[in-house]
Amino acid sequence: MRLAAELFARKGFQATTVREIAEEAGILSGSLYHHFDSKESIVDEVLRTFLEDLVSRYRAALHSDADPRAVLSEMVRIGFATLEPHRAAITVMQNDWNYLRTLPGGRFDYLVKAEDEVERMWVEQIKRGQAVGQFRGDVDPKLTYRMIRDTIWVAVRWFRTGGRLNPAGLAEHYVTVLFDGLATGDRTSQRA
Repeated sequence: MRLAAELFARKGFQATTVREIAEEAGILSGSLYHHFDSKESIVDEVLRTFLEDLVSRYRAALHSDADPRAVLSEMVRIGFATLEPHRAAITVMQNDWNYLRTLPGGRFDYLVKAEDEVERMWVEQIKRGQAVGQFRGDVDPKLTYRMIRDTIWVAVRWFRTGGRLNPAGLAEHYVTVLFDGLATGDRTSQRA
């Protein structure tokens, strides 16, 4: 499954053949069918494993007694922490999301459900922070979530294990910029 995920990430789901997956695994292509009934079953398992891990970790963060800023910071850390163990799944989600959703039978309908649940978690947390005065009230929670989400997931394209920052260091840098900003002094973007 790990080898198939890497192939899907590198070549794209549609361009990867069952034969290539089997060759990568060092088995005959027919032998692959003893483990999975189709290429779709393999990518399904890759994506489900990633989403189950991500959503369960987000749920745990939301069930803490921490204030909204601490919870949101933890959710950022969780997102960046998935870059190494789920790099291939994140890449497949980014590259093949639209295609997988169009496959007949609704097999990948859970992708949209998971996306909706994750968005709801983030947006509710941002609204909670706004309600208690920790976050600015003049920013749109849904747009803010999408900006945070995209920043985290697009990092899979340039983040490399063994680089200057590990996922934890990258997350801490992001949390600093997210909450403390880039500019010094008075805010110039604050509406009057």
